[in-house]
Amino acid sequence: MLAGINFFPTVSPAEKSAVQFFDESLELSILADRLGYHSVKIVEHYFYPYGGYSPDPVTFLAAVATRTERVRLVTGANVPAFNHPIKLAGQLAMLDNLSHGRLDVGFARAFLPGEFEAFEVSMDTSRARHQEGIAAILRLWQEEDVVWNGTFHKFGPVTMLPRVHQQPTPPVFIAATSTPESFVWAGSQGFNLMFIPFTSTNEKVAGLLELYRNARLAAGYPAGSERIQMGIHCFVDTDGDRARRKAAEYYADYVEKMIDTWEAYMTAKPTEYAGYADMITGLRKKSLAMLEENSQVYVGTPEQVRQQVAATLDVFGDIEPSMQVNFAAMPIEESRRTMELFAAEVLPAFPG
Repeated sequence: MLAGINFFPTVSPAEKSAVQFFDESLELSILADRLGYHSVKIVEHYFYPYGGYSPDPVTFLAAVATRTERVRLVTGANVPAFNHPIKLAGQLAMLDNLSHGRLDVGFARAFLPGEFEAFEVSMDTSRARHQEGIAAILRLWQEEDVVWNGTFHKFGPVTMLPRVHQQPTPPVFIAATSTPESFVWAGSQGFNLMFIPFTSTNEKVAGLLELYRNARLAAGYPAGSERIQMGIHCFVDTDGDRARRKAAEYYADYVEKMIDTWEAYMTAKPTEYAGYADMITGLRKKSLAMLEENSQVYVGTPEQVRQQVAATLDVFGDIEPSMQVNFAAMPIEESRRTMELFAAEVLPAFPG
């Protein structure tokens, strides 16, 4: 099993300065490389304690690239709707070369109303912008003298330099949460997938993954050729009671920041994001204990976490956990212990 570390900052300047957050995240990235984790991933978000410390994944991952040797670097995920395709294609191509081909590129539609408002982009155009932006970037990576006449951007002929190191392109992942169309589209294009389990039930998520895998098969991609990353919170301790008590404290703070940021859905209700208001209502009702019972978090002793990992593999199939180990204003000592225990006592139970 491949497993990685996922940085989704949920911290305010009053809790940690940006310097402290990035210093700690870089230290954990170096540790991930040393301990044999497969990847380091970071999100693109703006403005809020929920994600706002990471407006540019490429900058952070470039810093990780210079401090590590083998770990994969994952944008989890860049937002085409907020970026010109030429600019984003060029940034990612630079990172692919700087890292000697260690880049995995994740793309997302974005989902926070305040971000769309700030960028003067309608949420109802997000799917079209997302798909057009990805298509333009792939052409810029693979072709010369590219002419693009899209709905949202027109340019060319241009030839992108540098060319990407990985040919024909770096691996591409699509972030999908709850909309069946997103899972089907990602599969039909042959892209890899990023998902999170805790916003729904395991049964519903498993159904969405089946839609994705079936769409890949229908499009002619071989069974088992996909890579699927699962974002999940992780807190491991030799004392299971302490793990659950401390994780519940940090997770409650994470959810409070998330719901505060998502609250606009309760009034905005954009048509392209049907169901998000219900998702918020559901998250308010989910305790950490409920998530643990359904293996939607990895929390407890190494033995307990091994059982939770096995349960997720049983429900979702072959997936790669991408673990948040420093959610909320968690002290770095807690994150470091989680990573060390998971690497030493959980990963060896899932070879391959």
